[in-house]
Amino acid sequence: MTATTDRCPWVVGVSGASGTPYAAAVLRALLHAGEQVDLIVSRAARLTILDETGHAFRDGHADEDLHRWLARGADGRPDAFDPDVSAVRHWPAGDLAAGPSSGSYPARGMLIVPASTACVAGVALGLSKDLLQRAASVTLKERRPLVVGVRETPLNGQTLRHLVSLDEAGAVVLPASPAFYAGGSTVQQLVDFVAGRALDAAGVPHKLYRRWEGELAGPGRGA
Repeated sequence: MTATTDRCPWVVGVSGASGTPYAAAVLRALLHAGEQVDLIVSRAARLTILDETGHAFRDGHADEDLHRWLARGADGRPDAFDPDVSAVRHWPAGDLAAGPSSGSYPARGMLIVPASTACVAGVALGLSKDLLQRAASVTLKERRPLVVGVRETPLNGQTLRHLVSLDEAGAVVLPASPAFYAGGSTVQQLVDFVAGRALDAAGVPHKLYRRWEGELAGPGRGA
């Protein structure tokens, strides 16, 4: 994974909510768009990755584990993609001295996908209990784009208030809600729609889903 000084990456945070295929789709699309990525996987997210994929994500084997994770399709097929992860730099979640912990570190913005309610609360309250939350706080204070892909249902009042606080602070609150008008008929297509909307919010071009053009699809015109 690259560590050059002239990078200006997107920071991608993966929290412990269910929905690691969303994170994988976002990462693949960022890399396909030629973007550089700084990746932060929370401790809870490592358990979720293991539970949802059957594979671990380890600091000492980040290249290998990331490639295996991104190669996996949302349907569980292990060789659905062939990602090039050379533009990704991984930072351990416990490293509070890491680059993204400082506002002077160059970054284009941050996407948290998926975002658990605990992560939402930590960012909204400015707790900075780990690098993911600290990087999000830095993103907000530096007025960089922050996309929070919350993945939980139902939402209680406390979480809703936290989400309103994030919206007021300038973040984009993006529930992981697949749409069906884009012709999604597979798990991967539904996942890609959510990932695509997250990238839309960040201003990153992609071709993950068929966009609405004001005409009904009709029979045989799915994506």
